[in-house]
Amino acid sequence: MLAHSIQAARDSEIFDRIIVSTDDPEIAEVARQWGAEVPFVRPTELADDFTGTTPVIAHATQWLIDENADPEAVCCIYATAPLITANDIRTGCEKLRSGDWLYALSVTDFPAPIFRAFQASEKGGIQMFFPENFNTRSQDLPTALHDAGQFYWGLPQAWLEEKQIFAEWSIPVYLPRWRVQDIDTPEDWERAERLWKAIDR
Repeated sequence: MLAHSIQAARDSEIFDRIIVSTDDPEIAEVARQWGAEVPFVRPTELADDFTGTTPVIAHATQWLIDENADPEAVCCIYATAPLITANDIRTGCEKLRSGDWLYALSVTDFPAPIFRAFQASEKGGIQMFFPENFNTRSQDLPTALHDAGQFYWGLPQAWLEEKQIFAEWSIPVYLPRWRVQDIDTPEDWERAERLWKAIDR
């Protein structure tokens, strides 16, 4: 997966540098083998399972500035984005530059209307999150989007200030639902493998 993300970044032909942030020697070696730089070791306080994306990219952005790199924009590409394409990355960059945006991020729509969603109740039945929408037709409800977990383009200052990404200053880059798969569980991995085989690349 890491190799695929690096190759997609290289194929986009829009980056001056492709850097992998990690504290793991094995990941660092794979990154270098596929043409990425690993010029620093990610600090311990940013290398646990609970640190968010923004502080990690803020650290990398600050490192670049300290090295006098003066980046125009910084793109975070997840290593767990096995279906990302070079064109997705280029489109994200174009979107970021299309207006006064701080971020551009990959999104897709939920497969079912979240405003008619329900959960299991304490008694074992179900209860709606938004019961007022029970009689509303699905097609009359707003289209809800979610993070596609592929990439985040951002201006350096936005990363450094750790500005919230899901906000009015971020422009969405729409990806088709069938080409979005984050990897968090073994089931995610299996689905990604099936999609990978099915997609005509």
